[in-house]
Amino acid sequence: MRYLILCILVAGAFTFSISGQVRPVGDGERPVDPSNVPDSFPAKYEGVIFGYNEKEVGTLKFDDEGARLVFYGKNGKEKFSLPYDAMMAVYPSSESVTSTAGNVIKHVPLPGAGLADLMKEKRRYMVIQFEDADLGANGTVNFRIENKSILQTVIPALGKKANMSPRGEAYYRPHR
Repeated sequence: MRYLILCILVAGAFTFSISGQVRPVGDGERPVDPSNVPDSFPAKYEGVIFGYNEKEVGTLKFDDEGARLVFYGKNGKEKFSLPYDAMMAVYPSSESVTSTAGNVIKHVPLPGAGLADLMKEKRRYMVIQFEDADLGANGTVNFRIENKSILQTVIPALGKKANMSPRGEAYYRPHR
């Protein structure tokens, strides 16, 4: 009985000692190493900008002289751009999706078909909320970025170029 009580007390002590620690609030600034930020990177436009409805694989490029982020289509021609000043927020997003083969296998009434849920892939996006001055409306655009390290590099770089404030993994422009 004493041994049982001692084990419960020791387990309880470890439980309290490994609980989450409160982190002090900092300025949130994350250093951006300019040498690691690519000038351009592959991205898939997922739609939403007025007049550009088709999803398309292409390239995003920083145009610091023009103070904008430019999307070039698969043919290498400029499709559209987002001025840094029009950006209200930029942040990463991700979703786990089951592959087409996984969805087919999942619905087959065979033993082990439930393992198809293991056939998931993670899709990563850079989400940009912006004000469209031409339309007088706000919008949100999603770019699918395959490489996680590129996504983690370009979001802080874009936030800094657009003079935004950091909040967690996101960057935002305080209300004007």
